[in-house]
Amino acid sequence: MSTVDDRVTPAAARAARRLPRTAGFWLLGTTLLAFMGAASAPSPLYVVYQHRWGFSATTLTAVFAVYALALLVALLTVGGLSDFLGRRPVLIAALLAETAAMVVFLTAGDVGTLLAARVVQGLATGAATGAISAGLVDLQPGARLGSLVNSVAPSLGLAAGALGSGALVQYAPAPTTLVFAVLTGVFVVLAAVMAFIPDLVTPRPGALASLRPRAAVPAPARAAFLAVAPCLVATWALGGLYLSLGGSLAAGVLHIGNHLVGGLVVTALTGAGAVVSVLVRDRAPQRVMAAGSAALAAGTAVTLLALGTASTSLFFIGTAIAGCGFGGAFLGAFRSVAALAGTGQRAELFASVYVISYLAFSVPAVVAGIAVPSFGLRATATAYGAVVIALSLIAAVSETVGSRTGRPAAAPAPAAPAPAAPCPVGDRAAG
Repeated sequence: MSTVDDRVTPAAARAARRLPRTAGFWLLGTTLLAFMGAASAPSPLYVVYQHRWGFSATTLTAVFAVYALALLVALLTVGGLSDFLGRRPVLIAALLAETAAMVVFLTAGDVGTLLAARVVQGLATGAATGAISAGLVDLQPGARLGSLVNSVAPSLGLAAGALGSGALVQYAPAPTTLVFAVLTGVFVVLAAVMAFIPDLVTPRPGALASLRPRAAVPAPARAAFLAVAPCLVATWALGGLYLSLGGSLAAGVLHIGNHLVGGLVVTALTGAGAVVSVLVRDRAPQRVMAAGSAALAAGTAVTLLALGTASTSLFFIGTAIAGCGFGGAFLGAFRSVAALAGTGQRAELFASVYVISYLAFSVPAVVAGIAVPSFGLRATATAYGAVVIALSLIAAVSETVGSRTGRPAAAPAPAAPAPAAPCPVGDRAAG
């Protein structure tokens, strides 16, 4: 005869197998770090692929750009799916898809395979970041820790991925496969462990309806949105240049043959951005954006001077300064508009922010790739940087003037996600 204890045993057993909430929180943070590390891991390899297969700079930037565009598509469609199906199933599916992408990288023998791997990787990352951002808030041990991890982990992941990949390419055997073999193992383990993560979401109807892409700017936030648009374009366009052509600039302009140094190019930018995001997270967003935009312009100018004089040390100094501006400017811009939308409007506003940001992340890089054969790498980078400087100065002046003329100020808010991890879209359907 069954007892009450017998009847509840399966549910109790499942609950007992779940990780504690704090452990689940840090597992999600580690998973976000892994996704972002995998996103930047191919950057030091692009020069290797280019030499091995003989494709142009245009093709190189296209390989980079399809990742960003696929990620954007995933964010705008399945970014909020975990609000209906639960965090756990969406994350397991995304991790399996990321594992598949790493396997495709492992077997890549031509540009077509490389493009396919980047598309799958972009879709997997877009699906995962929405669920991870929401899960970090669900399980956070402290009131602000989820926002902080959402802000810092992506930049740290990008830095670690580029640096680790550069080291393996330079000093380990099988440069185009070893890094992806390691990442394949990491994602297999994460997919297995993710089955034990606590999931506070009760599945509910509406999953299919949530797949409809939505992006809008509510009326109260439109003036601020227009003011921060140049900043969004400048920060993400600079990030796109570094992650796509950073290795080529190190090799072709600075004549650095060491792939570890090529990885350090991305690390200097994103690592500095991560540090600044932590340091200024409690400051007034308008001031952070204005100061960040000015630092972005100054750092880019120093970097262009370094390219003109072929100075490696000056190049890294400029990159670090630009990275500080990169982190601060986007954080300030995001928070400036986020606080001006109501709860039911924020998700669509976030989607609009990331539509602009990811288009700026990918499209200018492709344009640069098209220009390189005609104008050369140095001239193309100089023109690209000049546009970034102009947009950054416009953003800095616009924000400073707007603050003085009484444009509505955003109230202090929790730290926003960093550029590389568009996490708030994960709350789209809930909004």
